[in-house]
Amino acid sequence: MERLLILNPGSTSTKLAVFDGENPVFTESILHSPEELAPFDCVADQYGFRRDLVLEHLKQHEISLKSLTAIVSRGGLLPPIQAGAYAVNEDMVWQLKKHPRNEHASNVGAMIAFDIANTLGIPSYIYDGVTVDELTPINRITGLPSMERKGMGHNLNTRAAALHYAEETGRAYKDVTVIVAHLGGGISVNLHREGSIEDFINDEEGPFSPERAGGLPLFDVIRACFQEGTAYKDMMKLVKSRGGLMAHLGTTDSRLVEQRIASGDEHAKLIYDAMILNIAKNIGKLAPGVCGKLDAILLTGGIAHSKYVTDGISRYVSFLAPVVIYPGEDEMRALALGGLRVLRGEETARTFHRAKNSQL
Repeated sequence: MERLLILNPGSTSTKLAVFDGENPVFTESILHSPEELAPFDCVADQYGFRRDLVLEHLKQHEISLKSLTAIVSRGGLLPPIQAGAYAVNEDMVWQLKKHPRNEHASNVGAMIAFDIANTLGIPSYIYDGVTVDELTPINRITGLPSMERKGMGHNLNTRAAALHYAEETGRAYKDVTVIVAHLGGGISVNLHREGSIEDFINDEEGPFSPERAGGLPLFDVIRACFQEGTAYKDMMKLVKSRGGLMAHLGTTDSRLVEQRIASGDEHAKLIYDAMILNIAKNIGKLAPGVCGKLDAILLTGGIAHSKYVTDGISRYVSFLAPVVIYPGEDEMRALALGGLRVLRGEETARTFHRAKNSQL
């Protein structure tokens, strides 16, 4: 039996799990208070602190380190990579420590995995990292040569949904053509064809969501940026965590919004229905890239639990293809299944080369 340690560091927690094959032994989320994280100047400095907590909790669950076959972590903010597995190596750890694409808690995951795995003499991997970017050249182009569209976003969950759909329909991933919408605090939509995520509408340019402002009228954005007293961090907070439902309705909880709608709140209904239509429009944007020849449209993420939302989206887009719903997101299982594909020889892990992949 393959036993995998799964790591998924977030801004205020470190999730860890142990899987025996496809079966979870335990899953836990270690919470980190602001006071605990305050002494660290940057995310990379948290590495030792989080590693020791992981080891402590494994001991509490009576998991022998020697029983582990491999370690799989959520990928950090590397330069653009391909989908699938990468073996964690010294180049990757250097990149995440010295020159990550941005500060993010996921950067320490590979560091922890590499440290523990090296001690044990077992492999460590990342899988479907945040910075997977497989956009085709034509899909990168914008109206300014200095700005390209990017594929960075909810790759782990959307690709897991596409792989699940392929398995359910008895086909290989490379043989299905699907649009996948991740419906969460941020919303992104991507197109999977011939084994690649060839187009991607991320949560900075796509539909507004519970937290994100999504695509905005550009002239108004420029004007807002130059208002007196406006700082870069203020604008980033506005569009990343204070936009969408939060800006309009004062909450990021879609369940509360639906309660308000059920109680007769017409304004809440208007905003929520606008978000649903926005999602559908962005699904539609990706269909021309394959001339509308789609096997399915997949809806996943936390908000996909809502029948109000999924029925609304389906009403708008079902003329394109059947809509299949995979509610929720199970990143730990997705990471585990990715690691198992490598261990079982179904997939070969790629090698990250700093000199080749770094944009620095």
